[in-house]
Parts: sequence; C-alpha cells; structure tokens
Amino acid sequence: MATFDTKAIRNLALLGHGECGKTSLAEAMLYLSGKTERLGKIADGNTVCDFDPEEQKRGLSISASLAHTAWKDIKINIIDTPGDPDFEGEVRQALRVAGSAVIVVDGKSGIEVGTELAYNAASDAGVPKVFFVNKCDDPDYSLEKSFYELHDKFGTTVCPVFVPCRTGKDMAMIDLISNKAYTYDGAGKRTEIPMTAEMAEMVNRYKDALNEAIASTSDELMEKYFAGEEITREEAALALHEGIIAGTITPVYCGSSTKMWGVIAMMDAVAESFPRFTAKKVEKLENGEELAIDVNGAPAIYVYKTVADPFVGQMSFFKVMSGTIKRDMTLKNATSGATEKLAHFYVMTGKKQTEVEELACGDIGMIAKLSATKTGDTLSQDGNVAYSKIAYPTPYMTKAILPLTAKDESKMSQSIARMLEEDLTLRYENNKETAQILISGMGETHLSVLVARLESRFGVKVQLEEPKIAYRERITKRVDVEGKHKKQTGGSGQYGHVKVRFAPAEEQGLTFSVSVVGGTVPKNFYPAVEKGLQDAMAKGAHGYPLVQLAADLYDGSYHDVDSDELSFRLAAQIAYKKCMEEGAPVLLEPVGELEISVPESLVGTVMGDLNKRRGSVMGMDHSDCRKGYTVVHAVVPKAEIGDYPIALRAMTKGFGSFEFNVTGYEVVPANVAAKIPAKS
Repeated sequence: MATFDTKAIRNLALLGHGECGKTSLAEAMLYLSGKTERLGKIADGNTVCDFDPEEQKRGLSISASLAHTAWKDIKINIIDTPGDPDFEGEVRQALRVAGSAVIVVDGKSGIEVGTELAYNAASDAGVPKVFFVNKCDDPDYSLEKSFYELHDKFGTTVCPVFVPCRTGKDMAMIDLISNKAYTYDGAGKRTEIPMTAEMAEMVNRYKDALNEAIASTSDELMEKYFAGEEITREEAALALHEGIIAGTITPVYCGSSTKMWGVIAMMDAVAESFPRFTAKKVEKLENGEELAIDVNGAPAIYVYKTVADPFVGQMSFFKVMSGTIKRDMTLKNATSGATEKLAHFYVMTGKKQTEVEELACGDIGMIAKLSATKTGDTLSQDGNVAYSKIAYPTPYMTKAILPLTAKDESKMSQSIARMLEEDLTLRYENNKETAQILISGMGETHLSVLVARLESRFGVKVQLEEPKIAYRERITKRVDVEGKHKKQTGGSGQYGHVKVRFAPAEEQGLTFSVSVVGGTVPKNFYPAVEKGLQDAMAKGAHGYPLVQLAADLYDGSYHDVDSDELSFRLAAQIAYKKCMEEGAPVLLEPVGELEISVPESLVGTVMGDLNKRRGSVMGMDHSDCRKGYTVVHAVVPKAEIGDYPIALRAMTKGFGSFEFNVTGYEVVPANVAAKIPAKS
C-alpha cells in the first residue's frame, strides 16, 4: 500500500439523523474510488461499514466504523457514525479525531433532530462542517426548500456549491464553482452536458450566495466580488478551503448516495478543499495546555476507541498525533506508565484489516492486543504527553441485569467488563442495598444491543428487569420501650432486660447513648445492646433499612449467672421491634437534583411533566452552552425518573438533555407509600 504523508490525509466523520444515508454515502465513496468492487446496500446487509451482525439485523449503525480510500492521491479516512442518539458516545469519539464533519441531510425530510444535534456536536468539538443533502432523486425534493431551510437554521455561512436541477423528467447536477452540469449513469460515472437556459437561471439564482461567502474569506476576493469580476475556480477552491477551516463557510453539496449522484463532486472537494490535520496547528492536552502539531516530531498516538473482539482480542483504534509511527516501535503510556510495542498495526476498511509498516502524522489505524492501554490513553516516546480525553455523556437508563443460568452467571461479570472497556457510555454497579446488579446505558436500544452482544460475542445470555428502589425507613415519634429476653431450659439460662428511649436523629445510622444509673445494666453489656440495635436496623417495619435512629439505654436489669452478651443483644432487638410498632415509622425515598436543558419553547411541556412526577421546580436560567435553551432546576424522586431518558426524548423530539444526582432522602407521601410492597 502507498504511504501517504500528512498533507495528503483527510479524516471525515459522517454525521446526521438516523436513516439519512450516511452509510450509503460511505459505500458510494468506496465504490466510486475503486476501493470496493460492488455497491453494498443496507437492506441486503452487505455494506462495508455496517458489518456487525447486530447492525445487519437491525438495519442501522450502532458503532462508528472506519474505512479508507484514495482519491486524486489523497487518502480519505471515513468514520461512519450512528444516527441514533443512544450511541452519542460513538459520535464524540469520531469527532475527537476527525478533521471535518460531513453532515448528511435527508433531502425529502429536511432538517431533523439528528441534523441539529450533529451540527451542535461538531461545533462543540471545533470541527469544520459541510452539508451533503442526500436523496435529491426523490420526486418531491426541492432545492429551494432544503437550501433556505439550512440557511435560515444555521446562518449565513451556509452556501450552495453543488446543486441539482430538474429538466423535465431528468435530473442534472450543477457545479456552481466551475459552472458545469453533469448527468450520471447507473454506475455513478458522470458525463458533462451543455448548460440549458433553465440550468443557467438556477446558476444565477444560487451563484451569488456562493460568491458572497467566498468573497468574505479575503479582501482581494471581496474587491473582485463588488467590482463584478469573475472569481476563478482556483480562487474559489482555495477560498472554500480557507473558509471551511475558519468556519466562515459551511458549503452545501447535493446528490443521491444510492444512485451515486454528486459523490464524485464531494470527493473532489475533500481532496481540494477539506482541511488536513496540520490546519488546526495545535492539539489540546489533558492539562488544558496546547501542543503544536509536529509532523516530524517525536511519535505519539491517541487511542480514541476500543473494541472487544472475541477472536482478535482488544482492538485499539488510534490517530497519529505527532511524528510517524513504524512497525516494532515502542511507546510509553502516559496513564499506566506501561511500555507498548507496536508489533503490528493496520488500516481498516470496515472489518477488513490491512497491515502497514508505517503511518504518518494525522493518519488513523488500529493496533490489536495492547496490554495496558484503554480508550483515551496517549502513547508517546517518553510517556510525558497526554492529549485531552473525550467527555462522554452520563447514562441514566438503568436496568437490573440477570444471568439466565449458572453458566451465564460465571461468565457475566467478566464479559460485561470487556464491554465496559469498549463502551464508555455504559455503567455497571453491584448494588448491595437492593441486591441487584445494575447496568446503565443511554436508552433502551443501547441496552438491548448490549444484551445481544453479550450473547453473540461471549455466549452469555442475560435478561433485563426493572431496578428496585433503595427505600429506607425512619421513626417519627419518640417512644419509651423495654425489651426482656428470658429463657430457662435447665442449667444456665439466658436473661437480658433493657429499657430504651428511641427518637428520630439527625445523623445517619444509629446514635447510641447510655444514661444507666446504679449499675442496673453492667457496662460490659453496653456494646451488646448497641450491636443488637445495629443488626436490627437492617430491617424496618416495611423491611427496608432504618436510618437516623437515636437510642438511649437508661435502665434494665441483669442476672448474675444467666446474663450474657447474647441475652442483651436479643433484649435490644425485642425493644427495637416495639419501637417499630409505636414509633410511627415512615418510608424514605432517594431524591435528587434534576437539571434539564431544553429549547425555550418546550419549557412548559417539561414543567407539566415534572408535576406528574412529583417534582418540585426550584428555578430556571438561560443555558450558557446553547443559545435558545433554558435550564430547568428541579428536585425529583428517583423512583419517578426511571424512564426519563425516553420520556424527555419524546417530549422534546430529542433536543432535551438532563443531569441527575441523588442528594438525599425524603418521606414518601402516604398515598404513594401504600402502593409500595414491603421488602421480604
């Protein structure tokens, strides 16, 4: 394979709403560039990027897959990302190493939730953006509608570059920079055709928007634009390159990924105008500082993704951040301090691996079986460099996970640990209070994919159930009770007698005190009384742990022969049971602070839903991160937000997000408590 240097490498992340055509666009690019011999189809389950059995079964992308091709002596690394918001972590990984983001838009549906989320994600990552309006072959497609919709939503930086023009029953694609029109055959190859009057009129209609955007990149072009002079193709291509990098131009390309219209023009633009790695000049480090990108510097790589393959082992996907890496080179991990040997590394085309001897700065590859390296780690020559890590969203969709058989149970923890290394948007917890193993993900689809992969990769069958809520109890009244344990069976008996005042306490757990006078209970039995109460507090009146209990041992009696520690421990537990009968115990539930970020127009909908969830709104303010968004601050019981990732997504059409943090426990209202079964 040819070796590509940094200036000849382009890294693209394909983003967009689900089913907008990202995978089909990647497939068309690979086919037209000669990388593949046939054009795969999602419906047939034979595309290069959706090679995972679960992706083929579901007909959608669930992982960010890597493929590469060459076009006009430029190597293009394509990262095809999922459109489902459950796999947002995959998008963030792709954007961490991409040089530009191609946001694919469904030409018929127009701007969708995933379009805006993709645009925002790319903007937050500081990645230059371009649009590819797909499905322009649809009879109902309207360029005017789609372009001005993008222009109105995302601003004046949006400008047309490659647009369709319908002439009767036929469709031509027009390059506004070169003023050339093309038609396409069934294999996606284009033929230049003469410009008609109708095409010329369309050029005139949209060319001004293009020239205005291009002219804004330099004073010289601005003077030519106002003087009415023609901007050459070379000047336009350079201006497009500079504008994309600076963010002053967001070009719009149109086409059809399945019919391969406009894909050649898109790849031409990638080769001529899209930024190379060195365009950003610096990379951010974990400590907040910046480090200049040095193509000739000491070699360093950043691992942005890990895949747990049962046959290959751990596959670490990386980007070369500095210098050139070569086979058998050794690098040091900045996190673990371990030294890793790069014995074999590969470039990927979907699941196909091609071993290479070296990769230049800016290129992307894969290494198998790194022993002490995880996602987010940096490997460098001296181990002193650590590039900034990816910030992952917090998963809140929680389920209890249960193995189906004893054989599954023995392998489940280890298999899940492998999946946690691969997917950093999963969380795993062994909750001792509820005696459940909990798994948290971004949504139902995310967790169902986990279940399927555990079975297909590791042969572990599990099922998901609703998680239990860790309720607690406390008394609400002061009570004065006694407990007497007396047992005589011949020979030495058992005798313990205590009088205890119980009351609600401020501190968690047991606050134990002694006010015995006259030695009615010997001092050596005080610890037994305390231990007996502590053991009894594991179960309150409803079977849940009792908290915030104050107990004062103030009197009792003992027997010189029959009294022992066990007798006083049992006497304390008898007193505790009476406390549960007389102390008016109540259930406590975990509550937490809920911060919801939603578009201003949807605040009323969200607040109405919070009322149904027994939430209390504490305030609102404008979002510092997103214009036009409001952050709602509320306190909500944990029991009421088990389905909130799904509910909020439905209420806000996918635009809402939230953070939740348990801050304490509060009394469960009586009408709600009556519906909560006692814990066995």
